[in-house]
Amino acid sequence: MSDFQRAGRAVPAALRVTLAGTTVLSFALSLAPLAIAAPILAQAHDAHAGHAMGGDPAAWRMPPMDMTMPMLPGLEGVVPKTGAFLPGMGIDPMTLPAAAFREVVDLADGDTLALEAGLVRRSINGRTLVMYGFNGQYPGPLIKTTRDATITVLFTNRTSLPTTVHWHGVRLDNRFDGVPGVTQEPVEPGGSFTYTIHFPDAGIYWYHPHHREDITQDLGLYGNMMVTSPDPDYFNPVNAEEVVMLDDLLIDGSGIFPYGAERATHALMGRFGNVMLMNGEPEYELEARRGDVVRFFFTNASNTRVYNLNFDGARVKVIGSDVGKYEREAFVESVVIAPAERYIVEVLFDEPGTVTLTSRVQAIDHYLGRFYPRVDTLGVIGVSATPGAPSHRAAFESLRVNDEVVADIDRYRAAFDRAVDRELELGVEIGALPLPLLQMMSIDTFYYHPMEWNDAMPMMNYLSTGADVEWFVRDARTGKTNMEIDDWRFAVDDVIKLRIRNEPNSLHPMHHPIHLHGQRFLVLERDGFRNTNFVWKDTAVIPLGSTVDLLVEMSNPGDWMLHCHVSEHLETGMKMLFRVAPR
Repeated sequence: MSDFQRAGRAVPAALRVTLAGTTVLSFALSLAPLAIAAPILAQAHDAHAGHAMGGDPAAWRMPPMDMTMPMLPGLEGVVPKTGAFLPGMGIDPMTLPAAAFREVVDLADGDTLALEAGLVRRSINGRTLVMYGFNGQYPGPLIKTTRDATITVLFTNRTSLPTTVHWHGVRLDNRFDGVPGVTQEPVEPGGSFTYTIHFPDAGIYWYHPHHREDITQDLGLYGNMMVTSPDPDYFNPVNAEEVVMLDDLLIDGSGIFPYGAERATHALMGRFGNVMLMNGEPEYELEARRGDVVRFFFTNASNTRVYNLNFDGARVKVIGSDVGKYEREAFVESVVIAPAERYIVEVLFDEPGTVTLTSRVQAIDHYLGRFYPRVDTLGVIGVSATPGAPSHRAAFESLRVNDEVVADIDRYRAAFDRAVDRELELGVEIGALPLPLLQMMSIDTFYYHPMEWNDAMPMMNYLSTGADVEWFVRDARTGKTNMEIDDWRFAVDDVIKLRIRNEPNSLHPMHHPIHLHGQRFLVLERDGFRNTNFVWKDTAVIPLGSTVDLLVEMSNPGDWMLHCHVSEHLETGMKMLFRVAPR
């Protein structure tokens, strides 16, 4: 543990409250005479201006950031402890195939899909970019199939990086889970692997790489799987359905901002983008009629960004999440969706005009110690005056109770109040980052933000790598962390109550979306408050300082991973294995 970590943990609670929101720069200026403060600010802004936005697209440079955020003095010329990487360097983008919008692929039981990962040419905001695509598409093909179907996917890797495909949320045969070094070896460039995928649950799922996903997933290797129920009344009747993947991309004047070659950058907070993408496009548009009800299937494919989705001017009803439907439908004002989560919502477009789909958050600027509202427009829905037909208003207004979901969960209610079986603690260890960053982080611990909605310190975040930052899951009983945890062994049909505490006592802790492979779970409680409406999940966000209880149904044998789904946290160690043995 560093001296700065000890110093941060030793700050009295009263002082934390008094200095809430204070940052190292504003705190230092508040203590300095005016004659000293002015040169500090001038030096910070001069250093910020001195980092050009142009130049070699594969060279390290100043990260894109709000120009109101001064760069900390002493960081001029400092770069991450890794080489810079961009795909397709030395290749003329015009020789690459232009990416096409995703195709819908209907697969019946026993069908086969050829899936290839490779380089594509994209045009985003008028800029030509080299990215990745599955089958040359963005997002990857939308796979539609039915519950209890089994399909075969013949995967070929045409990228320059080893990779795998993980079938996120699907309770499939462990051999095909796509975890390198656990269920398979990485698929080398030019290599292939055959996946057999069985779908036991209806719902919305997604597929993505599980090796250096901080690069490959961020650059476009992701797609959805829609698994339908044979029950024709499984969902309410609607006028239309939309499958939407949320993402963001970090771009500056030279193009895509480089990634770390040997290890991930942005290891503290994860890589936030500055261009919002809906299904791979910066401008999402939809046409609806007055009175139409549209069902949206949302997936968050971002490396780290959490969205607070609002349909400004329309009513929203949440009906499902990761692994199926809620016990009861509910009207909501917004939907918070963390990386890897899925939410199913129905929206009534009641009035003609324009409805904007936005993400509304309370952002923070750690440099200046201030909060400010941030609204990102993600899409626009134009609603015509023509009445929608048929009308599904009555079904929308009714809050359905899903009796089959209630009955399924009834089998586990006796376990809700049992003692906790296992406990995990979430945290971070910080190494030898540049001194100005450690100084800022030691002051930053005066205030803990439960959810990092934005990159509040871009320079500090970009300079951090796995060489200096290790995020961890720690077994509260043994003290072992990450892949050292070797005694989590269960059997099929075990029901495990898992408590996860997100410890605030470290340098710049943050929230974590925790994903369990191969199983499903219920979120029982948050900070002692019992959930009142359950849905099966595979990913749950654990806010900073919170304690969350999960009830995990161990139904699927094999060696499985539990990890944070912030891509950079996964790449810097935040993962462990657990074993489920057959009965």
